[in-house]
Amino acid sequence: MNVLLISQCSKRALTETRRILDQFAERRGDRTWQTPITQDGLDTLRRLLRKTARKNTAVACHWIRGLDHSELLWVVGDGRQFNDSGAVPTNFTANNVLRAEDERTWHHLPVISALGTLAALRHDLGKATQAFQNRLRNPGIRERNHYRHEWVSVRLFQAFVGDDNDAGWLQRLASAVDDATHADTFEALWLDHAAGRLLRDGKDIKGADHQHNPFVVLPPLAQAIAWLVLTHHRLPCKPVKNKADASDEALEEGELQWRRFGTKPKFLNRDQLDGLLQQINADWNEPRESVSAASRDTYWVFPHGLPVRNPAWRKQASRFARKLLALPPGTGDALWPADPFVAHVARLCLMLADHHYSSLGLQKPAPNLGTTHAPRDQPVPERTAYLQPMAKLYANTTRNTVGDTVLNQTLDEHLLGVQAHTSVVTHALTSLVRSLPALQRHKGLKKRTDNARFQWQDKAADLAAGVRHSAAQQGAFIVNMASTGCGKTLGNARIMNALADPQLGLRCAFAMGLRTLTLQTGRSFQHDLGLGDDQLAIKVGGTASRELFTYYEAQAEATGSASAQALLDEGGQVLFEGNDQHPLLMRLTGDAQTRSLLAAPLLVCTIDHLTPATESLRGGRQIAPMLRLMTGDLVLDEPDDFDMADLPALTRLVHWAGLLGSRVLLSSATLPPALVEGLYLAYRDGRAHYQRHRSERPDEPLSLCCLWVDEFAQTHTSCTDARDFRAAHESFVQNRCDALAKAEVRRRAALVPLPTDWLGMGPDERRESFAHFVLQRSWELHQDSQNHSIDQATGKRVSFGLVRMANIDPLFDVALAMFRLGAPVVDTRIHLCVYHSQFPLLTRSGIEHQLDTVLNRRPTKDAVDAAKDPALTRPTVRALLEKYPEQNHLFIVLGSPVTEVGRDHDYDWAVVEPSSMRSLIQLAGRGRRHRPRAVGGVNTQALDSNLRSMEQKNTGEAVFCKPGFEMKRVEVPKDAKRTDLRDSATHFHLQSHSLTDLLPELAAEGGAIDARPRIAPRDKLQPKTLWVDLEHARMRDTMLPRDASTSLYTPVTRNATLHWQAPGSLWLTGLLPQFQRFRDDPLPRVDVAWLPDEDGENLVLHRIDDGTGPRDKLFVPIQSLVNPVPDSAVQGARITPWMQLDLLAALQQWAEQQDQSLRRSAEKVTTASLPSAQDGWYWHSVLGFKRQH
Repeated sequence: MNVLLISQCSKRALTETRRILDQFAERRGDRTWQTPITQDGLDTLRRLLRKTARKNTAVACHWIRGLDHSELLWVVGDGRQFNDSGAVPTNFTANNVLRAEDERTWHHLPVISALGTLAALRHDLGKATQAFQNRLRNPGIRERNHYRHEWVSVRLFQAFVGDDNDAGWLQRLASAVDDATHADTFEALWLDHAAGRLLRDGKDIKGADHQHNPFVVLPPLAQAIAWLVLTHHRLPCKPVKNKADASDEALEEGELQWRRFGTKPKFLNRDQLDGLLQQINADWNEPRESVSAASRDTYWVFPHGLPVRNPAWRKQASRFARKLLALPPGTGDALWPADPFVAHVARLCLMLADHHYSSLGLQKPAPNLGTTHAPRDQPVPERTAYLQPMAKLYANTTRNTVGDTVLNQTLDEHLLGVQAHTSVVTHALTSLVRSLPALQRHKGLKKRTDNARFQWQDKAADLAAGVRHSAAQQGAFIVNMASTGCGKTLGNARIMNALADPQLGLRCAFAMGLRTLTLQTGRSFQHDLGLGDDQLAIKVGGTASRELFTYYEAQAEATGSASAQALLDEGGQVLFEGNDQHPLLMRLTGDAQTRSLLAAPLLVCTIDHLTPATESLRGGRQIAPMLRLMTGDLVLDEPDDFDMADLPALTRLVHWAGLLGSRVLLSSATLPPALVEGLYLAYRDGRAHYQRHRSERPDEPLSLCCLWVDEFAQTHTSCTDARDFRAAHESFVQNRCDALAKAEVRRRAALVPLPTDWLGMGPDERRESFAHFVLQRSWELHQDSQNHSIDQATGKRVSFGLVRMANIDPLFDVALAMFRLGAPVVDTRIHLCVYHSQFPLLTRSGIEHQLDTVLNRRPTKDAVDAAKDPALTRPTVRALLEKYPEQNHLFIVLGSPVTEVGRDHDYDWAVVEPSSMRSLIQLAGRGRRHRPRAVGGVNTQALDSNLRSMEQKNTGEAVFCKPGFEMKRVEVPKDAKRTDLRDSATHFHLQSHSLTDLLPELAAEGGAIDARPRIAPRDKLQPKTLWVDLEHARMRDTMLPRDASTSLYTPVTRNATLHWQAPGSLWLTGLLPQFQRFRDDPLPRVDVAWLPDEDGENLVLHRIDDGTGPRDKLFVPIQSLVNPVPDSAVQGARITPWMQLDLLAALQQWAEQQDQSLRRSAEKVTTASLPSAQDGWYWHSVLGFKRQH
């Protein structure tokens, strides 16, 4: 390609870019270069420019495509030097014309700024106590604070406000700089406890005192500031007693009275949520243990007074008090406590300013200066304007040049610095989205497809482009229900790109539930769209998962087994690299993870990276995900795959996305209507707050732009309420069901009755019989010609099948039994792969990547015979076919529910132990996933019930659970009246556990399995007698608000609507995230790792414990708890392990490739999370771990 390069650099940046550009191109002027160049060469040039870029760098690259046509490819550095076409401005102005435009739609920015800065001036006043100053000077003190400084700060502020209304205390604060206001008199307003102004907990107040609660007695604006002060580190959480029945004697012997902050309560009644803010006391900030009176008193002694005496402090306080006084009457009542936008945006600005300013320490000697001339222990220059050398109180500590802990910022300086930075950050928020990197005019996202299978993407993108303006004004809620294999991932990106403002470019986060799915989606974007690391960030939590993914992918490429996918042959996308000097971004420079989460135009991540916006109880972790939601859109992939217990947290995230301005897309072929409507209602409520604060027409009625797309149709409508949305969604789903009914059937299932004699067997005998049963079913399915392939080289019949089991413990036993039993008939060879979550990380990743390779059965473009099964060409499969002489080869994956989602695998047949309709549909979706063609017979056999139904101790236990939707029986009292309130769980226990009774739809549809049962419920649900109805009833119970006339109620633990629908502003506390935990695992677990012995010849199991530091780990040998299964147990007649991995050999290969020690590598990649077991675990490298009972 022929490119033209324009430099608008200045100062030293111009010299540096000239040096680089001269190596690649010929000059056509002082600031212009031209050259023919390959794509690889251009990528190298861009990387070099980025590596050396500084704040004065600005280089644009144009592709000269013809005599009269050029196209902007990218800009490195300051994009403000060019317009969106790459043209250079002819004139400049020093006036800040953009700031007024940016702030035009921030209707309450002055309120947010004033509240945040006034809170910043007070946020650490509690550090003036003798207790805190002692702690700073004695860093070895480990015991918890009796009163945290945030609570003491609130009490000090409450003392100043006294009994005044907002106008009264603000007027006093505004006059703090008047000559008539004496410093001693002003300080006494904060510290006078003799007159009853300062209320000292434990001295003036005993226990919980509702009468003096700051969130009861303070006026609205004062309450808002007090809340900001209290929450600038952590949201208040309900204190949880260590033992409800603990005796006083036990407590006197040293037992703690309270569990640690944020512990999940055992139970929470709906009535306990009423007046939640007014229940807050010091224990909600930090549960307090008993201390001596002398120790307690140090929390209320102020040896050097307060910084409020400082003229500089009073000047800033007076300035912002006047701003609040200038607000229209009633502003405080309108915004507090009912408005989450003002409260949480102000809190965000305060937290970010506090985190940034607290990180400013002492200068480090320059490398080229000797220690004699280097400044020693001098504050960094950024602190100069706020230094208060005469102050005697300190706010924090830092490390000096020799590594010692020393006092850092004085309290006066810290309050003034945080106040100034809070003001800067607040106003910088308005221009943040324009200053972040964005993807503009990407060819791959705009290019139309010639493949008829994917042409729905073109229509969906056209529809989105047509509603772009209304979506920007009203918000957008999009539902993509395209079927598996239709390209939903790329389709979602194209839809969001079409919605994005072309002048700003695309910024979007794609949130997944599983790490494996996240990595696959990220790689898809890299390969299919040609995105680099500066355009796409892939976040999966632990670094080991991503490194293992890359490692096995590289191995596949090296052996030629991976299908090579070319990048876009035309390349060509504009990346606006943003303004790195933006005030807010400059305050994030110290945290690379935060910057990458925020800066990447496209973010593909596990949802755990975004949920801290609402779920984190500690404020620092909320900053990055909140900023991400404020500056980009959100795609939720497969939201219906989350556990029911996770839906409250998912709903809170969607509500926050609406609140902060994101557009939201839900992507799944099996979205239940109650889930979609519940998330819509949460988004709508959040968007209503956003419209009041950010819309160009804040007083207009809310009307959301809603889109529905799939491979059959695309439609949109504006929805003003739940009724409009429900009607539009039902219409779309009905049309989709009609189309699905006419589509080719690739999955047909039949129910298989279980032997009646299993009921009288013991668990071991039953699992042995179960193994024999599924082997017979597997052989039966394999024999059907549609369910196997003929290897052309050997003439052997080969099939790849999945046996899905609900739980790992019985799966382990069934695998052992299958190895003992061997193949069910002669001339047959079974290759058995055991796959579940209780393998070491390295082993599980190896199994997954081998399965990914073998079970990718898409025909390659250059395949000579399109009908030939690609799986039969894999080297591992060919080796086994040639090694064993049997005519029939069954490659069987015996797997847990991890096989259902997150893996792009194509099986010929499946045998299913059922858990739920969702599970059955997801698993059936693995059948013939890559090979379109209708089937005439059965390729999925679903057992009539599961093993749990045979092993239940009483009929009241749930059978289809863990995983599944059934709940244990809840009895209704005999004397209960119809009008008495009762738990909705009374309807969630099935009367029968036979799918013959529970799933009549299967027979009615001739065994066809598709999404229709999940997306289109009956008008009248029967959750006690029908399997599908149970799922819909559970979803309605959790996601939709209850009609006030019903006698049923949904307990707090299952209610996802409380965050946005319940009165009382529950989002002001951390109680819901504390109780409705995201990814909560009630089963006690232990983390383990296989570590090499001193000789490196054997692996020894170790338990991983937390060390003294936040990242320190202790490895405790527990080899005695390992009960190894002998190798002879996995050897049987005509059956062999498949996908077997020698863990030590694989670890040695990994360590060598990573250039790490064997021990360090093992600590990283041989870990596993296991259920706690006093007696230990069974273990074999083929079978994984199983708890020993």
